[in-house]
Amino acid sequence: MKLYVLLRKDMTPSQQAVQGGHAVAEFLLRCSQSWDNETLIYLGVKGELQLKKWIHKLSQMNTKFASWREPDMNNQITAIATCADGNIFKNLNLL
Repeated sequence: MKLYVLLRKDMTPSQQAVQGGHAVAEFLLRCSQSWDNETLIYLGVKGELQLKKWIHKLSQMNTKFASWREPDMNNQITAIATCADGNIFKNLNLL
């Protein structure tokens, strides 16, 4: 199973790396049985609004996911991690 991490492209690469790590850690705490440390894929979205849309979509699909809100960025959503069918992310670009 592949673990997809959706990250905001309006952050620096360093911020993306850190926020992605937070989202992966949160996912493992909540849904650890869903991923066995194989494939990890980082994908980019424009900003927080797109992450909110993905949260809604994944919720509607009953797909397990974890989002991360960064306290140092006014608790904005900065990343989402999920094990999902990769076809739903076919329009997103790799980071």
